[in-house]
Amino acid sequence: MSNHQVFERILSEVRAIYGDGLVPLHRPTFSGNEKRYLTDCIDSNFVSSVGERVTEFENRIAEYAGAGFAIATVNGTAALHAALQLAGVKQDDEVITQALTFVAGCNAIRYCGAEPVFLDVSLDTFSLSPDAVKQFLETRAEVRPGGTYNRKTGRRLAACVPMHTFGIPGRIDEIVKICRDYSIPVIEDAAESLGSYRAGQHTGTFGMFGTLSFNGNKVITTGGGGMLLTNDRYLAEKARHITTTAKVPHGYEFVHDEVGYNYRMPNLNAALGCAQMEQLQGMLDTKATVAARYQSMAATLGLQLAAPLEGDTSNFWLNAVVLSSIAERDELLEYSNSHNIMMRPVWRLMPHLTMYARCYQDGLRNSLWLEERIVNLPSSVPETPLRA
Repeated sequence: MSNHQVFERILSEVRAIYGDGLVPLHRPTFSGNEKRYLTDCIDSNFVSSVGERVTEFENRIAEYAGAGFAIATVNGTAALHAALQLAGVKQDDEVITQALTFVAGCNAIRYCGAEPVFLDVSLDTFSLSPDAVKQFLETRAEVRPGGTYNRKTGRRLAACVPMHTFGIPGRIDEIVKICRDYSIPVIEDAAESLGSYRAGQHTGTFGMFGTLSFNGNKVITTGGGGMLLTNDRYLAEKARHITTTAKVPHGYEFVHDEVGYNYRMPNLNAALGCAQMEQLQGMLDTKATVAARYQSMAATLGLQLAAPLEGDTSNFWLNAVVLSSIAERDELLEYSNSHNIMMRPVWRLMPHLTMYARCYQDGLRNSLWLEERIVNLPSSVPETPLRA
């Protein structure tokens, strides 16, 4: 079968799912109480970071994810930045992360004045490889009083930030165990994985912190928004404090006891999130049906489609097909987008961006291979019901 025939088959399946016209990569779905809750919020005059919907949304997320505490923020990057600060990441520290990721995670590391250390991903999860982490720590790390240090640079290895890529759970339990032996806190970038589970445990609840995103392109959205998850009450209270400009409660005085951040989610956004949470399971079920349709199509074409490991559950945020070469990748991208079907490559690897070009990387063999082959397929919840 020629590339043209394969591409035609892929586009035909996309059209069968999403219909005619422009097909976005991932659009939000508003089919519940969104307008009603927003109107109630406006009528109450509580539209900023103080309001009942913020607390309700935090409680809904904490209960759903099985986390002890959830702290709402203006976006996922703010949640990551706050988590890194609370984990003790400081100027000139190093933070282990993956090169195959969205730039926001690395930016949050730099906000702390720290340097990312880019390690490879696993080919089957697209997420940080436990083997790569173990090899790096065994060959370069040295445990000293006060922490674990990189013998080559002399810098402290202050944290590890793996990401659950496209909503597919990574081997986070293995990474947490490896890092625990070196007293390195793990902060899960679970921005894309609300509704994903590693062996029955929700992503974002394995490490010291987990962070979620509710950007307009995520499974559920608050327009802009994020969430910080933790099981530690002290850390939760500290997170709430520093993300609320470190304001000390007082009847009328403005007292702030440390450098804080204006990172709290407005009540308007939380109202939208509460309405979206009421529909989450239905969205996940529909996205699983879309993924099953793509998997069936891929099997008939001999293509590899990203899927969770056995025993894990993915939210199928973005479906990803792995092609044979960068030439085939680019040909499909050109063909699909010229036919009003939005498909996208994976992000450029972080060391390929100017501001991170000089950071350490371990060769990134798998990451480089995937960068040249991944194409994300349209993965929204369709406007009309689907049959499996």
